[in-house]
Parts: sequence; C-alpha cells; structure tokens
Amino acid sequence: MGSIELRSVEKWFGEAQVIKGVDLSVGDGEFVIFVGPSGCGKSTLLRMIAGLEETSRGQILIDGRDATADPPSKRGLAMVFQSYALYPHMSVAENMGFSLKTAGAPKPEIEEKVAEASRVLRLDPYLDRRPKDLSGGQRQRVAIGRSIVRDPTAFLFDEPLSNLDASLRVEMRYEIAKLHQHLASTMIYVTHDQVEAMTLADRIVVLDFGTIAQVGTPRELYENPANLFVAEFIGSPKMNILPCSVAEGRYRLAGGGEGAAPGAEGAVKLGIRPEAIELCEPGEGDLGGVVDLVEYLGSDVFLIVECGDVGKVTVRVDGDSALRVGAAVGLRFAAKRLHFFDDRGKALMSHA
Repeated sequence: MGSIELRSVEKWFGEAQVIKGVDLSVGDGEFVIFVGPSGCGKSTLLRMIAGLEETSRGQILIDGRDATADPPSKRGLAMVFQSYALYPHMSVAENMGFSLKTAGAPKPEIEEKVAEASRVLRLDPYLDRRPKDLSGGQRQRVAIGRSIVRDPTAFLFDEPLSNLDASLRVEMRYEIAKLHQHLASTMIYVTHDQVEAMTLADRIVVLDFGTIAQVGTPRELYENPANLFVAEFIGSPKMNILPCSVAEGRYRLAGGGEGAAPGAEGAVKLGIRPEAIELCEPGEGDLGGVVDLVEYLGSDVFLIVECGDVGKVTVRVDGDSALRVGAAVGLRFAAKRLHFFDDRGKALMSHA
C-alpha cells in the first residue's frame, strides 16, 4: 500500500504562509506530479510529506495512519533529490546498499536487493565503478536505485532531472516511466518542466502560491483548464489569451472578430491554443494580422502574428510552411476549442 492524504495542510515561516490549506489524496500506485512557477511551494509541500519540513497545521496520512508528527525515518518513504548525493569513495553497489547496511540488514539480503534494483535500472555493468566514472544519467539511476532497495511505501522525487542536459533528461524520463510501470509504486514528483509533467503523470497538481489551482490528468488540464492561471501555464507555446466582450451569446474581439459564445456571459478573456488556429486569406476568418516572427522547429513552425488592438497571437503550423516575416494573413479559430474567462480568471465555459 502507498496511499497519501493531505488534510488542510499549512506551512508557515514566521508570519509568511507558503502552503495555504492544501487538500489532496494520492492513491496507491499513482504517479502524481507537482508543477508550478518558482516559489509556488511545490518543493516545500514535498518536503512536508517526507517529514523534512514541519507541518504547521493540518494532517498528513500515509496508508491511513496519521504521520504528521513522525520523523522521516518512520514514514517509510524514499526521496530522490536534485543532487545525486552519492558517496564518492564507495562503489555503485556500496552506495545502493548503504542504507540497508546502516540499518543492520544481513549481507545476503543487501546483495539480493542491490542485484534486483541494478537489474531494473540496468546498472549491472557499473556495480564496481565509483560515481566519478559515471555519466550524469547513470549517477541519477544509482540515486534512484538507493531508494528502491529500501522497498519504500512511496517514492518522492524533487526535480531529479534538472541537473541533466536535454538528451539525458529525455532518456531519464523514459527510465522513470518504465520504473513506475515495473514497480507499480506510488510516486510524487516535483518539477518545473511541464513536458516531464505531461509525459509522466497520471495526475498533475498545479500549484499557485501555496494553493492548488487545479488537479487532473494531463489531458484534462490541457483541454479544460479551470482558470486563467492553468490555461497559460500548461501548454508550450502557451495558450493565446485575447481581450473580448460577450453579449447576447456572442463574443467580440477588439480586432473585429466575433462568434458564438453560449454560456459565457461576463467573459473578458478568450483563450485559444496555437494549434487551434487555421491560416486563411487576409480579410477572412476571425482576425487579420501580419507575421512578426517565424520560429522554425523542424516538424512545426510557430508564427507570431501582430494583430493590432488584440496584440500578438501565436499560431502553430506545419513545418513545410513558407510564410515569411511581413506576410499578411487571416486567422480562423476552431469554434469548438475556445475558452472564456471572467475578470477573476475563472473559466466560464469551454467548447473543448
């Protein structure tokens, strides 16, 4: 079992409240990722679950047991940090088995568990090496292996890939995804990289300055953001947010475009994803503008279109596009993929 529940959890540093009454349930075997901007409290919340930060108010339950006041050693959790924190004078095998050795486990048990973790993480060829002889990705696998041998209730990851270069991050995302499939263990993972969140998580928790902005699957957050903060945070490039007004079931943009918006009375912002915009001839569609910047990414091209009073609009088109800076274009919105938000940032409706 590996369920974790947070009940009205708060964290105060003196007069400053950084976690503001968080309620969350993580099911046994679930992969949950905390994301949010710097300073939103995601690492602090993870450290509270681990017992590395004291919980000011509220309860933390692990497998239904109140563990709020328990020290880290009594919680049955394993944490993988951004820093590998390996002992440089020990071999890979010794590093992985060190926690069991200090706990007084028999040598045959240590060897068995290290061998199993090594097999899962494909570290067999490196067991006799020192950390200095390993790549960054291999060192992180050793750090994860050190956690596996303890057979924890749940794994906690605090931005484990942020020290790796781009290619190694892709490789390690695959390793962690396969590890979760193999172990079927509960995992809570903190990252600022939404690509990691979208590709790894069963559910994503989006944090906004100590509160939960929304919890859901990657698809739910992408297609149905509950508020303006989530709409702009999830997605790369981010959702276009345009000023609008809504009256009598129709929206109107400052640039002259309009369309149906049933149930969106009171909306002041219209959201549209870059891939939900189709290029058309100038003078047609919902908006018109001039290409201000072309970003070529191979399979895709991002066009930044200057649309006058509406501002800049990002459009995602096929990599074969031959449009150049200065070209006049029309933009047609996919009616079923519009999002509307009121003056408090709350989503009023979504056709998605």
